[in-house]
Amino acid sequence: MTSFRLASRIGRSCARAASTATTWRPVTALRDDSLETFQRHAFDCHMPAQWHKGSFPDLPAVYKWFCNIPPSFNYAYLDQFGDTLVPLEFTRGHSTSTPNKRAQVEFHRGEAPLRIFLEWTRFASPEISDRFYIAQAPISKLPLELQDDLPLPELVTKAGKGDVYDSSIWLGVSPTYTPLHQDPNPNIYFQLAGQKTVRLVAPPTGDAIFRNLQVALGESRSAHFRGVEMMEGQERSLLEAEIWSNTENRDSGFPGLEAVLGAGDSLFIPQGWWHSVKSTTEGITASVGSTISSIISFVSN
Repeated sequence: MTSFRLASRIGRSCARAASTATTWRPVTALRDDSLETFQRHAFDCHMPAQWHKGSFPDLPAVYKWFCNIPPSFNYAYLDQFGDTLVPLEFTRGHSTSTPNKRAQVEFHRGEAPLRIFLEWTRFASPEISDRFYIAQAPISKLPLELQDDLPLPELVTKAGKGDVYDSSIWLGVSPTYTPLHQDPNPNIYFQLAGQKTVRLVAPPTGDAIFRNLQVALGESRSAHFRGVEMMEGQERSLLEAEIWSNTENRDSGFPGLEAVLGAGDSLFIPQGWWHSVKSTTEGITASVGSTISSIISFVSN
C-alpha cells in the first residue's frame, strides 16, 4: 500500500474516532505565572496552557547565547564550551521520484562535542539535507557557567512538591521538526530563540491516531516506548501528514490545540498529551523543557 493511500486510510479512521471539536484552537493563555492560576486553569484540569513573553523573567541564556534577527548563536561566548559532549541527532533526507510519496529520512543519534554542532550552524541553511539537532541535552551535564544561564523559574521549582525530574535543552537551525509523541510526565517548555508551533491532541485522540497508524502499517508497537521508527521511514512521514497537512481531518472537525511560541513564551504540556513541534521562522531555534512531578502542591519559600 502506498504512503498516500495509508495516509488517507489513517485520516478517515481518525476522523471517525475524533470528536467534533474545533480544529487547532489556540491554547489558553494564563494571565499570570502564579501557582494558583497554574493549578486552577491548567494542572488540575489536565489542560495545556501558555504564558506569553513577560510572564517569566528572561533567562540569561536569551541574551548571552544568541544575537541578531533572525537569531544566530553568540559564537564568541559558546565556542569556549566546544569540548562539552552533547546528544546530537543527525538526519538526512532522501528524495524520491515516486508520485505522492514523501522523501525518506535517515536518522542517527549519538554524543559529540558541541563544537561540531556549532561549526555546522555557521553555514547551515534550509536547503541543506544533512542536518544536526541537539535534542534533550540534560542541563545538569552542561558546564556550570551554562547551567547558570538557565535557572529554573520559580513556578517550576515549586510545582510537583518541588520535584523536577529533568531539564533539557533543544538547539537547532530551522527547519526543525519533532514527530507526534507523548511524554510520561508533565512538561513546562520555554522558548529561548526563534519561533515554534506546537500542535497538541488529547490522550484519547492521540491514542486513536497512533493505533490506526499501527494497523495501517501492519505493526503493533507501543505508544509508550518509541524508538528510531518515530524519526524515520513511513511512521514519521504519515504522522507528519496526519498532523500538519491532512486537510481531510481538519475539514472533518479533527480536534486539537495549537500554540505559537516566540522567544520568551512558555507552554505547559500535561501528562499524556500528544504533541508535535515545528520551527516556523528562519535562523536558530532553541528551547528548554522541564519535566515536573505529576502531583502538584504549594511549596513554601
